[in-house]
Amino acid sequence: MNEMDKQLVSVLRHDARASISELAGRLGWSRTTVRTRMARLQQSGEVLGYSVVLKSDQIRDPVRGLMMIAIEGRGTERIIRQLGAFPEVRQIWSTNGRWDVIVEIGAETLEGFDRMLTQIRKLDGVAAS
Repeated sequence: MNEMDKQLVSVLRHDARASISELAGRLGWSRTTVRTRMARLQQSGEVLGYSVVLKSDQIRDPVRGLMMIAIEGRGTERIIRQLGAFPEVRQIWSTNGRWDVIVEIGAETLEGFDRMLTQIRKLDGVAAS
């Protein structure tokens, strides 16, 4: 992708429903240029599709982040069960290497997010995060 393609994708990320005319106006390009670039991005597989962002998606978790966790010994399954009980934990992935588990956390505020991090760090068997 060149710089023009990146600009187009940036505008589409904010409003994937914008018409070719609207996109052309926002970018200062001709409609033909927008149409051609969009077609090329789709044909190359760079753009796989367009999606809808719901209001509830934005409101639910204004603060989101990933936490990487190292677990002592063989307590991974127990820790994963405990993590799954927290309503702020959105997804859990096990991995290998320095970190045993990666957790996606969502919260209403930075303070709530920080409280969740603290709670996870205090779980028996969490060695590092």
